[in-house]
Amino acid sequence: MALFGALEVVKNQAEREKFKTAFLYLERLLDKKSVEHKRVMESPLGVCKKIELDEHSFVLEQAYSSKDREECFFESHRKYIDVQFILDGEEIIEVSDTNLLAVTLVYNEELDYIKYEDKKECSSIVLKAGDVAIFYPQDAHMPCTKLKESVKVVKAVVKVGV
Repeated sequence: MALFGALEVVKNQAEREKFKTAFLYLERLLDKKSVEHKRVMESPLGVCKKIELDEHSFVLEQAYSSKDREECFFESHRKYIDVQFILDGEEIIEVSDTNLLAVTLVYNEELDYIKYEDKKECSSIVLKAGDVAIFYPQDAHMPCTKLKESVKVVKAVVKVGV
């Protein structure tokens, strides 16, 4: 099941060795003097940059505007675990067990991606700057949803191999 909360709390709950590279990257990202922090914070809206971290993980650094719920959708992955970290902004991420949702787009192995139909009865997580959420393959998640109004979200999604 998904883990979420402040970075330090989640680090203590997660399997340290599996997520070692992801947490090291996120710590660098929090350092305002680091190359990673400067690069991500300077990202213009709509940009998503993929950076390899090691042989088992990579990061998608992105900046976007949070959206109305109707514009968002549930997704899950089989090859990678999502470690989603908000550096700036805020969003709602809805979560449901994949077994409770109907598939609308079958698994695409190249993109490691499954899309699901909408479901109103699910859990919601509010992530703000400094918060992280880890989504495992059984966790369908709907990111990018605005809280009250659309805001710029600066996020890093570290993909850790299953």
